[in-house]
Amino acid sequence: QLVESGGGLVQPGGSLRLSCAASGFTLAYATIGWFRQAPGKEREGVSCISRSGTVTEYVDSVKGRFTISRDNAKNTVFLQMNSLTPEDTAVYYCAARGYDCSRTASLYYYWGRGTQVTVSS
Repeated sequence: QLVESGGGLVQPGGSLRLSCAASGFTLAYATIGWFRQAPGKEREGVSCISRSGTVTEYVDSVKGRFTISRDNAKNTVFLQMNSLTPEDTAVYYCAARGYDCSRTASLYYYWGRGTQVTVSS
């Protein structure tokens, strides 16, 4: 099971740190992806991190603003989001797969239920 937390309402330019915690399996064995879905839009792959943490990927729109990291000892993956804009408003999901880093949602097996991020003044 994956559980996201850390979402909320933030003003433009603000920051949030999302967490993805795993229970029932060892997160260190999984590549983790962060996805988001805004109303009326398709789910978008935001970032991913390999099992070792040495490989990361980001969608162009968040490069330089978002940072993905993992603490395998705590069985948790994080997404630090800075300089948030209203366009970042969405439900954010984390997902797990057993292979290489990918931002393609259909390649992920396990999903959390999501956490809402709203960027508004």
